[in-house]
Amino acid sequence: MVEELRVLMLEDEPADAEFAQRELRKAGIVFTSLRVDERAAFVAALDEFRPGIILADFKLPSFDGLSALSLAREKVPKVPFIFVSGAMGEEFAIDTLHQGAADYVLKGHLSKLVPAVNRALQDAEEHRRREEAEASLKESEERFRNMAESAQDGIAIVDAAGAVSYWNAAAERMFGYSQDDLAGRTVNQIVRPASPRDGSAGRGWPDVPVGDQGAAPGTFEAVGLHKDGHAFPIEVSISSAPIKGRWHAVGIVRDISERKRGEAALRRSNRFLRTLSRCNETLVHADDEAALLRDMCHVVVEVGEFALAWVGFCEQSGAIRSVAKHGTCSAEFVRDVSLGDDSGAAACRPVVRALQTGEIQVVGDIAVSDEPEWREAALACGYRSAISLPLRVGGKLIGALNIYSSEAGGFGSEEVNLLSELAGDLSFGIAGLRVRAEREEDARKLERALEDTIQAIATTIEARDPYTAGHQRRVAQLAAAIAREMGLPEHRVVGVLRGAEIHDIGKIYIPSEILSRPGRLSPTEFSLIKIHPQVGYDIVKEIDFPWPVAAMILQHHERLDGSGYPRGLAGADQIILEAKILAVADVVDAMVSHRPYRAALGVEAALEEIARNRGVLYDEAVVDICLRLFREMNFAFA
Repeated sequence: MVEELRVLMLEDEPADAEFAQRELRKAGIVFTSLRVDERAAFVAALDEFRPGIILADFKLPSFDGLSALSLAREKVPKVPFIFVSGAMGEEFAIDTLHQGAADYVLKGHLSKLVPAVNRALQDAEEHRRREEAEASLKESEERFRNMAESAQDGIAIVDAAGAVSYWNAAAERMFGYSQDDLAGRTVNQIVRPASPRDGSAGRGWPDVPVGDQGAAPGTFEAVGLHKDGHAFPIEVSISSAPIKGRWHAVGIVRDISERKRGEAALRRSNRFLRTLSRCNETLVHADDEAALLRDMCHVVVEVGEFALAWVGFCEQSGAIRSVAKHGTCSAEFVRDVSLGDDSGAAACRPVVRALQTGEIQVVGDIAVSDEPEWREAALACGYRSAISLPLRVGGKLIGALNIYSSEAGGFGSEEVNLLSELAGDLSFGIAGLRVRAEREEDARKLERALEDTIQAIATTIEARDPYTAGHQRRVAQLAAAIAREMGLPEHRVVGVLRGAEIHDIGKIYIPSEILSRPGRLSPTEFSLIKIHPQVGYDIVKEIDFPWPVAAMILQHHERLDGSGYPRGLAGADQIILEAKILAVADVVDAMVSHRPYRAALGVEAALEEIARNRGVLYDEAVVDICLRLFREMNFAFA
């Protein structure tokens, strides 16, 4: 009967817990589970539920995974602890492994949960067995021998001279040497220190001689040398035991080739996932297609640790044109090639086959390629495997993302799936940027049309009033300068400019003889003049400008003290900022310019007017900026 696994789940989301449970059931694991989400319940469960494994989220509203890990290591140190989290950086995840966690699994990749659970349970079981073996060694030599001969791990006893005095059956199978074969050999002739190239630096068999206190204890990785000459990674746990009055080093040796392969696969998988994540960040922040392609190639090489990445686009001529590239020998190796080129060198390129077939092309080992020209060029650059992934926009094949690795077999099935997802994301990003570019061009066309329309209106108005020709243009120039100096966003500055360009549109309803009369106007005639803001507002109020143009036109003759027109608005909060800016610019240009009924009063007179009525008729901040423009920044009407 299969023993039921007791699973303690530290999870505040019931749905996430259910997803994890479903993965365990799918794998045929018989279990009972308990979900908790608070510290007190978790501590109680460690004592009462007696879990066989713990699955913990990293962040909870009132508790955190690291605290849970610390409690578990204290109370149930032998129970495997696995983080199941929605987001956990790789460096932080590795740090949790150093703190005692057995593994970590992202919630977005729950397919990895069952392998992680099985591996953790297996490691826990193996750890338990190793502890029992080491305890048995200390009980008696006879008991040790009985256990050692049935052990799956290699066990060796080495004297102070380094000679092997005992070598169990598992060690014989592991190294290929029988006890007799070892005669005249020291242990350091079959076990050498690991190096960074082997995966991790370490030491060989005890580098401290066996003396009065025995051998230096510890667990470390090394390299075993088989009788047939091949090397393999091992893990050695050293302890000491007195035999016939003399200290001996006792080593438990495990072949960790499979574990190393698993670690390498995990590192590679994490590298691919990290690359995918960084590429997605690049996609999110991309504003330009060329920059996107360039940055994607850079991320693939620098973050993904690949030798080369380049993007080729299909031209109407049939050529595959390189549009972005990064990596070793990119300038020498990457070149344009024709889809219609039947030469061997061109046809064997994975990018050509990918764009001819529309399917992903993988070259697992370039060294066995049938085409010598392309093969030798790639090998000379240090490339050993390659993949070409088609890019599609709107259902149309537009090009391919090409990645080269310095390792043979660099693109397994899992990696191909991840890179296929990356190519899909890149295609989506290209499509989005192209749609955005089209929309921006349409917007620019509309903006130019709007600008032309406004200019046409302004020209029509000035044609009826030749004495004030250029007034709206000059007011717009000064108003925009004030708005920009006040720190308004550029979009808002443009709104001030456009509103100022047609702020007198209402004068189109005023008889031209009144507009151009050289003498002083009668009260009745001036009352007609005063309706032009309301008339202008009525003309443009239904036009859907992206700025408050209608309100600017309506309020540009309003004053803070309520003496303005047409509505006599009073108070700074009753008049929009754009209209306050327009009011000051309008007054300055009107006083600086010649009128039929008077000569130009000059810039100083205009500046004295707005300074004298600062905070009374005109907005203080607007007046201060206008004065600074003329007196400190040498502003002049163009």
